[in-house]
Order: sequence, then C-alpha cells, then structure tokens
Amino acid sequence: MSWRGKKLGMLLASTAIISSLATAVLVDDNGFFANWLGKTSAVTSSSGEGNFESYTAKLKSTFDKIRTSSIHKVSDQQLIDGAIKGMVQSLNDPYSEYMSSEEAKQFYSELQSSFSGIGTEVTLKNGRVTVVSPIKGTPAEKSGIRSGDQIIKVDGQALEGQTIQDAVKKIRGPKGSKVTLEIHRPQSGETLQITVQRDEIPIRTIEAKMLQDKIGYIEISQFGEKTSSDFFRELENLEKQQIKGLVIDVRGNPGGYLQAVVEIGEKLLPNQKPILMTEDRSGKRETYIAKGEKKPYPITILTDRGSASASEILAASFQESGGYQVIGETSFGKGTVQRGIDFSDQSNLKLTIAKWLTPKGTWIDQHGGTKGVKPNIEVAYPEYYTVTPPVGTKVIRQDENSTQVKNLQVILDALGYNPGRKDGYFDGRTLNAVKSFQQIAGIPATGEVDLETSNRLRDAFEKFIQDPKSDPQLQMAIQTIKKNMK
Repeated sequence: MSWRGKKLGMLLASTAIISSLATAVLVDDNGFFANWLGKTSAVTSSSGEGNFESYTAKLKSTFDKIRTSSIHKVSDQQLIDGAIKGMVQSLNDPYSEYMSSEEAKQFYSELQSSFSGIGTEVTLKNGRVTVVSPIKGTPAEKSGIRSGDQIIKVDGQALEGQTIQDAVKKIRGPKGSKVTLEIHRPQSGETLQITVQRDEIPIRTIEAKMLQDKIGYIEISQFGEKTSSDFFRELENLEKQQIKGLVIDVRGNPGGYLQAVVEIGEKLLPNQKPILMTEDRSGKRETYIAKGEKKPYPITILTDRGSASASEILAASFQESGGYQVIGETSFGKGTVQRGIDFSDQSNLKLTIAKWLTPKGTWIDQHGGTKGVKPNIEVAYPEYYTVTPPVGTKVIRQDENSTQVKNLQVILDALGYNPGRKDGYFDGRTLNAVKSFQQIAGIPATGEVDLETSNRLRDAFEKFIQDPKSDPQLQMAIQTIKKNMK
C-alpha cells in the first residue's frame, strides 16, 4: 500500500509538488468531455453592457500611455498578459486562470509521467493559497502538509496578494533542493514551519490489491488520461481472483480529467442511471447517463476532506445512482466545470463555464452549494492521523511544553507506549514512554528525543500507519461490504 495520501494527516518529513490546476474539469461546445490541455474552440464574445469598441479604445489608450510614459519598462507581451490576468481575477473565481505562454509551458510539462516538486494540489481560498490535498506518497504528504493548510510564506517570502501561479513558481524547484513553508492550520490555529525536500513526482493514479476475505481494493490518487483504462485492467485482475466486494478509495484525490470518472461511472453504475448533470450560465442542463450493469458484489467508496472535483462526482454518482455506501468524511466541495482554451502564442485561459450537479440535482460547491458530498457512514480520522512526527532538528527534553511534545505523545500512545497524557507537557510519564521506545528500538535510553530517536520513531509510525488495521475508515468499509455480501 502507498504511504497513504488518502490519510489526511499522514505526516513524515520530506518533499512535494504543487499543481494549481489539477482539479480542472473540461467540456467542449457539444457537451462531450474534452482534453483538459485545452485544445477546444476559439473564444466567443457575448453581448453585455456598453460598447465593446469604446472598451478596446480605452485599453489601447492605457497600453500606449504605459509604453510611452511609465518609468517602469515592461514588454508589450507583459502588458497584454497583465490585462488578461486582471480580467480573469475580476471574476473572483479561484478556478478560472490565465497562464502566459511561459507559465503554460511549465504547467504542461508537469502533465508528463513525472515532474519535480513537492506534491500537493492548491487553490486560492479567501485570498490565501490553500491546500486541497497533498498528492499520495509525495514529500508534501510525508512532511505533514494537510488538506486545508494555508501556505503563508515560502522561504520567508509572503504570498499574500499573489496568484496561484506566482505561488507555485516559488514552491517549485529542482529535485533535491529544499523549500521552507510557513503554514497556518485553521483547524488547530497552529502556525508551522515545514521544510520539504523537492523530489521527482511520478504520476501513477491507480493502485490495487486484494484485502482480507476476498475484498478488492482500488485506490485512485487522481484522474488522469489513462486512469479509467488502468482502473478496469486492475478490476479485471481482481475479478479473476473472485472478489466478493470492492473498496474504491478517493481520499486525498484532488480530481483531474472528468472524462476518466465518467468512463468509470458509465460501466459500473446501472444502465440509464445518471452520472452527473452540468448546468451552464443560462440554466440549461445536460445529463450524462451510465451504460453499464451493476456489479454482483457490494462496493463502498472512501472519501475525506481532500477528495475534490472528479472524486466528488464519483462519490456522489455511486451514492445516488448506484445505492452504494460512501464512508469517511465530507468531501472538499468543488462543483464547477472548467474549459481550457489555447491561444496561438501558446498561452492558456482556464475558465469556469458551468456547474456540475449530482444525479439528484444537488450542487456540492463550497462557494454557495451544500459544501461537499456527505458520507452515508461518517468515520473521522484518529488523532494520530493529525500529528507530525518530530524531525530531529531540535532535541526534545523533559519539562518542555509544546505542540511538538503533544505530537510525540499522540504517536507514542498510538504505538502502545502509554505516555499518560497528550496535552503537550513532557512529564515523567512521557519520559518513561520515550525510554521504553528507545529500549525496544535498541538505542540509548536517555529519554531525550534526539535525531536518532526521531528517525526511529518516524519509521515505526510509518509502519504502523501502513497497516490496514490502523485505518478505521477502511475497516468500516470492509465491515460494510461483509454485511452486504451474498
């Protein structure tokens, strides 16, 4: 099993990538889903207030004045890019965005088989760069970055007032280099300094395995071009082993190609059942219908707060049209559809052009909708999923009172060493718990958490987290399937 991006708080220190557009959902003029790289039709103008010629005259006058009078020397291309970005920003839509040719080239390079970065999906929320979800198995996840974290500074530089693309540029960098993020965590009120080592991030979207009692498990980390074909290949392999049930895990999945999730829904949902509806600016709706046949075995879907966009479409369609159980946490809440449009100079405009609705017509968007897909069975993450293991940069000693100590106590408790308290004060009972761990690990039992102890503790915690028995949401999914087995 991968080092669980599905687990919201999975934490170890390392590295990550940030892609601000991974949740893009695209359709073409005919209503068929198009490639999100944006090779769609040309932009069409719409009637509106005022006279378009007067607006263009004003733009041209401003353009000429800046070129001839401003003390700031910028290229014509920079002025045009800035004007378009200003128009897009006026929409106050976190998912609409303009990329210059240079930015688009950089972005498309990330859609290959791998790329270098830290590994997390971000959006702009309330003016702050906010994590939708760390990508599974990446340095961001291992370093403890979580869904909902707000990235305030990058290497000491504040991100306030900057675009997503500007933030991404600061966070990206060559493999092996490090970046320090100042993160505000609204759930706890903490402000953290997290140093992440950038790495090569492979894009692998499907992982499958056989669980206990002949229950199949397929994890979808994001929806890419080949996700649906990879999904059905792995499902076929599991069915050859005569599975009696299936768990589909989209926890921590930020979305991706809408076409991929539609193809999965078409084949797994009952024939003629709706997968989703789209609604454009005029209120016109279009429904996408399944063409498959319901499987003879029970299916459950796992979601969390990092499940967004296409993940939510899958969860909602299986819940409402398939009658399947969704288990875990309420999802992120992204209920809009984007189109990518390429211009002749290779720049790109990503524009929100519609809402998507669940089969029952519910809009789940957090900006005005019902705020996510709610599970049939709510199962919260245990406390140990929400902590960050010590990184060894500072020795932790008795009588210290800090968040680091609290995290240490939660981890020791999860591993069975009973620190006696989990409030952040390093007392004698915590000291004895540390010594017990050190003795079992075969290292000097000093009771101090130094670099070696931190490393051993992280390794033990990672092994503990990888055990399916430590995953209460997965265990509930297994129990639910067993109850519905024929």
